[in-house]
Amino acid sequence: MITAALARALRDAGLRWHPAPGDRFAIDGDEFADEVFTISEMTIEAHDYSGTTVLGFNGTTEWALDSVAADDSLWLPREDQLRILLGPSFRSLTHQGTDFTVETQLDSYSATDAESAYALALLDYIKSSLEISPDEPTP
Repeated sequence: MITAALARALRDAGLRWHPAPGDRFAIDGDEFADEVFTISEMTIEAHDYSGTTVLGFNGTTEWALDSVAADDSLWLPREDQLRILLGPSFRSLTHQGTDFTVETQLDSYSATDAESAYALALLDYIKSSLEISPDEPTP
């Protein structure tokens, strides 16, 4: 699983989350920041109220927590989600020793787990897609 810092960097770079069953998340900057939650139609559901997504905790007696705004949550994308988001830029994933390496059209990205390597590649992909090259004409 990617770290909260890497998830935050993806969010800050512009990655947007549309909560769906199976998604993992943490409550950002809260006493629950070390807890990882998974959206499930039985326990945690995403509800849309007037254009705002709220994550409702159904039947939770462990905490005094009924719901949290999706904007206050930090999406922790899974490996398959990160790979899909890389789209046609993705070339390969290899594992050698203790490192996983993701190859894309842009570069190679290594980490000790596949999800982090994918996340690093996606972060660079997002940032590079938002940059204007000095060689490109401006409108």
